Amino acid sequence: MPSLERARPPTLVDFVWRMVLRLGFPLARAWWHLRRPHHEGALVAIYVGQALLLVKSSYRAEWNFPGGSVRPGETPDAAAQREMEEEIGLSSHALRPAGSVCGNWDGRRDRVHFFELHLDCVPELRLDNREIVAAHLATPEELRGIALTRPVAAFLGRDLCC
Repeated sequence: MPSLERARPPTLVDFVWRMVLRLGFPLARAWWHLRRPHHEGALVAIYVGQALLLVKSSYRAEWNFPGGSVRPGETPDAAAQREMEEEIGLSSHALRPAGSVCGNWDGRRDRVHFFELHLDCVPELRLDNREIVAAHLATPEELRGIALTRPVAAFLGRDLCC
């Protein structure tokens, strides 16, 4: 499958950011295991036909949907839009709410809000090259063999709650 993102070689600044994220994420997880904080996030399931767009972060082994934390005072849909723009360069798309899921992931008590975006064609992506380093359009058959984050796996299993 051809690359989905606009190719840009990583810069020295990108490399430094990736290293900070790779080192910082395990430290954050250790802190979260001690503190057990509450966290709220928003993820966007982007469909192109039946295929789903997955993104690879520089600090995780699993694939995820574009998204991230909901900031204080921010609505989940605003967070989803912001994260989609920051991570892959997509903006100004109407997102459809698709439920929430709760769980204990990475040491945090997490509530993740899901949104769906249905597109007719593969979008041109602009990855941030720091947090998000790859994108893949996965068919339903491929999804069974791909390591996914637990919230994405819960979404695909439709174990939605809250």
